[in-house]
Amino acid sequence: MGTGNKVEMLIAICAVMTSVIALFVAWDQGRVMRAQQHGAVYPVVQVEGFVSAGVESDSMGIRISNSGVGPALIERVTLLENDKPLESLTPYTDRFPPGYAHSWSSVTGRALAPGDDIEPLRVDWTRGTVSSDQLNEAATAWSQLDVEICYCSVFERCWITRSINMGSGMTRAQRVQRCERSDADIFAAVADQARSPQLEPTPEVE
Repeated sequence: MGTGNKVEMLIAICAVMTSVIALFVAWDQGRVMRAQQHGAVYPVVQVEGFVSAGVESDSMGIRISNSGVGPALIERVTLLENDKPLESLTPYTDRFPPGYAHSWSSVTGRALAPGDDIEPLRVDWTRGTVSSDQLNEAATAWSQLDVEICYCSVFERCWITRSINMGSGMTRAQRVQRCERSDADIFAAVADQARSPQLEPTPEVE
């Protein structure tokens, strides 16, 4: 092989190596940029139950917040008792002391901005109409429940997180491939139940 051919081959090999290095650098920079983009919009969803005594009312409920740096797209909220999903909250709403007013907010399909929170369920009693023992009894019943939330970032990275005993502790969020959107909102069902008129018993015909 002539000297000229050796030089040309050496130049070709150098060109290929340069191209490979440039490709690797571009891939690495792209990976770093994607990581920075995801980190800049990383949501962190947390759940807590609360009981509060105010000047005019006593309250209890559930609060969901986003302490991350990006919006959380909430796809599914599940309430569980002993790891089994609940289809109805009636056994727990029946534990509320009478005379309450309640409010609710839809959670499923909602985008929760960084620093924002939402109260999917809140129950209020006029101050003095419910005793501390009654309020604590209702709160204890609700504390048996866990809340599991599946949520995603704007880049469709998704996580599942769970509160233990209605917010007394949180599990670390786990990555999942995707979140299946729930067709029902269990908190809306509570509102529908409250709006449904109570039927009068049918009198017996003698």
